[in-house]
Formats: sequence, structure tokens, C-alpha cells
Amino acid sequence: PRNIKKDNPSGATRIRNYSPTADDPTGERQKNINSKKSHSVAIARPSGGDTPSATTAQKMDDPTNGKNTNAARSDGAARGKRHDDPFEKEYDNCIVGAGLSGSVIAENYASKLGQTSLIIEKRDHIGGNCYDYVDEETGILVNLYGAHLFHTRHERVWEYVKKFAKWVPYEHKVLGMVNGKHVPIPVNIDTVNVLFDMNIQSTEEMDKWLKKEQVALKDENGNPREAVNSEEVALTRVGRRLYDLIFKPYTFKQWAKYPAELGPEVLSRIPVRNNHDGRYFSDPHQALPKDGYTSIFDKMLSSSKITVLTNTDYFKVKGRLKCKRVYYTGPIDAYFADLGWPKLEYRSLSFEKIIQKDTPGYFQAAAVVNHPQAEDADGEEVDFTRIVEYKHMLNQTSDGTIYFVERSKDGGEPYYPVPNKENKDLYKRYQEMAEKEAGVTFVGRLANYKYFNMDDAILNALELFDDDTKDLAKS
Repeated sequence: PRNIKKDNPSGATRIRNYSPTADDPTGERQKNINSKKSHSVAIARPSGGDTPSATTAQKMDDPTNGKNTNAARSDGAARGKRHDDPFEKEYDNCIVGAGLSGSVIAENYASKLGQTSLIIEKRDHIGGNCYDYVDEETGILVNLYGAHLFHTRHERVWEYVKKFAKWVPYEHKVLGMVNGKHVPIPVNIDTVNVLFDMNIQSTEEMDKWLKKEQVALKDENGNPREAVNSEEVALTRVGRRLYDLIFKPYTFKQWAKYPAELGPEVLSRIPVRNNHDGRYFSDPHQALPKDGYTSIFDKMLSSSKITVLTNTDYFKVKGRLKCKRVYYTGPIDAYFADLGWPKLEYRSLSFEKIIQKDTPGYFQAAAVVNHPQAEDADGEEVDFTRIVEYKHMLNQTSDGTIYFVERSKDGGEPYYPVPNKENKDLYKRYQEMAEKEAGVTFVGRLANYKYFNMDDAILNALELFDDDTKDLAKS
């Protein structure tokens, strides 16, 4: 539909917007979740204090409503030894956060050194933002926190993740709805031909067209200079017309700031193609886990050396922990909240979940369709950034379909650090404090106030483990 807010396709069931939070990750706890079954990783049994009850810890909210058909999720993977009170034991490592960074570190300490780890997770599930589940109404595997597409050029990362899943090749392609037309994103020859009624046929012709469009940056002496913000990045790559059509409005929707207000790294991540390649990524390894991401974390954390404690706020229990070392993967400003400094700025997301029955096909032309413009071709407001339809992924079949309308917002779960000068300067102050914090290592995107792709987060954790254990390896 042109306007998700106004049009309601026949047979579509609209579920109110939700913003995942630590206390209610789906935002529809009463409607869709009956808390029947936990994931297969062993959950410790805390007692007393601010920790959750044994029932809460063991019966996590399960958006699949106990109907997960993926055997890898429900076969009771190897369970670690249960402790009546996890705080009675001393651990080699205490790890705050059960996302990629924390899980990789715990798995490596367990498998390579036989060391114990206690993972403390504020949410009621493992997997961080990678968490996925099977929707009970459609039987379609979906991500709770937005689409996660694995891709990497790092052979070490690829070999590592293959230990925990069977991977299905998947080359992600994104379409953008611009001026009422579907065009490939990132920009390529077909994007230009559709939007500007061109007939570019070759790489050479595309290079020539781009050169005419691109804006050259020069300093006060007339010498070439580097881009200092994302507007300049886009102008030097695609020129004014494509910038105004796609990059400028989409960036404002996503960040509530224009590209000129953001560091160059924001739009530097987006490639521009001089051929017909419609893939969003160009990495040699692109795939999706056959049984989803949650099953990967189940396997990673299945060692008896790893104890997982969910529904638990680290700051409420840190005084009871017995740890030789701590790895902290949460927001760095939350760790130093007692300083009273300003908070670092993040953008968050909300999701409008729509189930459309009697739809053996698809709702839209691709798994992800971006909507960069503030208005559609008929002048109707478009307040969302993209629509994700997971049925396109993993060749899933269903009599219906499910899609999520994403909107960017302030507040809520921290997704994207806002890279402007004020935030960068503030982060440096927090970083200086972190370097003085004895016995604590800050790791991951939130602790480093930096956007990581999944493979980069894994590589960062692997290399950190190497560095922290190099002396142990020698001995």
C-alpha cells in the first residue's frame, strides 16, 4: 500500500507498533506470548535479592508460543550443570550481555581454555539483537529486532560460524520505492536508468554519467579535499540529483538529522555500483543460518562451563558477583551513569507487525523495500523507513505472510550510535574512564559506541580473546 497507516490490505491483521525493550521484547506480551518454553541453554537458578525467581529464569517469553518447528531450537541442547544460586560460585569470567560479543568470548573461554563464565543478560532471551523466532500464525521465521543478514570477507569468522549452523547461501537484494518506482539499492546502472529515463548499458557509460554528476570538493586553495560529513560523501559519489532523491530524505528519516549533520562514516558504508550488480553486499560469504540465529546461540552457550542468567540487571547484582575478570558489552554511558554525565545519543526503531492471511505469494517484490522519500508519488505521507517481509528469506512457504513496517525514533533500545562531533567527543570522555576501570574490558558496539556488522562484532570478540589470553596460550 502507498500509505501503511491508511491502507489495510484485505485479510491483513494489524498489530500495534512495538519497540523491543528488556522487559517486554515484543511489545505484545499479553497478545501473542504464553511463556511456555525457554530456549535450550541452561538457565541458572538465582535466589533472593534482585534476581528473578527460578520460574522466571527458566520459562522465558517465547514468541513462538511453544510451536517452534525447528528441531535445533527445541531438542534440549547440552545443558550445563544447574546451580541453586549462581552467585555462590566463583567464575573465571563474568560477561554482561548474551549477544554476539559476549557469547563468542564465553564460547572461546570454554572450548579453548576450559574456563567458566557467567553471562548476565538483562533481556529474557539470549542472542541479543540477532534473536529470531517462528511466528505462530504464519509459521515464518522472523527477526524480533529487524532483519539480520550475515555477510563477511573474513575467513576466520566464516570458519567460526560454520561450527554452529548449517548455512544457506543468500545474496540480499534491496529495492527502494522512489518516485513511485522500484529501483535497486545500492545505486547501480538500473537505478539510474529507471529514475532518469536513461539507457546506460556499460560500466564505461555509467562511470561517465557519474563523473558528470559528482561534486568535487576543494579547499580554500582550490586543492582536492576529503569529505567531512555524510552530505559531502554522497555528493562526491552520486551527485546532487540522487542525493536529493534518495540519500538526503532517507538519512533524515533514519537519524532525524540531515547528512550534513552526521560524520562521513554514515553514508561511506553505502556502496555505489557502476554495473548491474543488484546485491546489497559484495562479500564472498553471504548466507543465512538454516535454523535461524537463536539456534546458533543455543549451541555456542551449551557448554557446562557456561552459566546463563537472564532477566537480570548487572548493576543490581554486581556486588554479589565473584569474578576474576569482567567483560561488559552494554552501553558505556550506562556503566558510568553515576558520573552524571550526559547520555550518548542513539537512534532506535519501532516495528509495526502486519499479518496478511490467504497470501501464498508475497506482499512486496523483495525481502526489504526501502522508502526513502517523505511522500509517495501521490503526495501521501510516508513516515516509515522500510518494510521487511521475511518470507522471501530461506525459501519459506506459508498460506499467509508477515511483514514489519519499521520506523526510526529517539528513545527505546539503542540501535545506532549517532556519529556527530558532540557524541564523539563525549564518547572519548567515557572511553578515558573505561581505560581506568581495573578488571573490566569493554567490548562490542554499545560499549565502544560504534556500529558493527555481525561479522565485525564476531571478529572483534575473537581478536580480543586472542589478545587477553596470549600469555595463557604461551604457558
